[in-house]
Amino acid sequence: MSTPEERIRELGMELPEAVPPVASYVPTARTGSLVYTAGQIPLVKGELGLTGKVGAEVSPEEGARQARICALNAIAALKAEVGELSRIARIVKVVGFVASAPDFDGQPQVINGASDLLVEVFGDAGKHARSAVGVAVLPRDVPVEVELIAEIA
Repeated sequence: MSTPEERIRELGMELPEAVPPVASYVPTARTGSLVYTAGQIPLVKGELGLTGKVGAEVSPEEGARQARICALNAIAALKAEVGELSRIARIVKVVGFVASAPDFDGQPQVINGASDLLVEVFGDAGKHARSAVGVAVLPRDVPVEVELIAEIA
């Protein structure tokens, strides 16, 4: 079976460097066998692809693609903390925040972008509990932010 890093490449993706903090926090916090990531926004090579609210300026499908980028950034933060992604026993929890137009209620479908990537990369170990929350605004006016809790073997 291939490693998570190999599966990322097989998906045609490149694991980025962990995004450095832009305020007073650390990218990950480890306690016992759990690693919590800070919220990850959809930065690609340090740049934002788009901004706005899902259901207004951003389509739900594009929101899901942005959630996928957030999840990839969270995976990069995990790798920076633990070294090899094969050390991840499972993704325990995902919390996804969706900057939403007032009448938009499709947050679960948007955060599926992150959830689906985690299963593609980690297989059954990527299946997780989850919250998908609609919010008025996110930092830098991004449409999506994702954070993870992972258990380390």
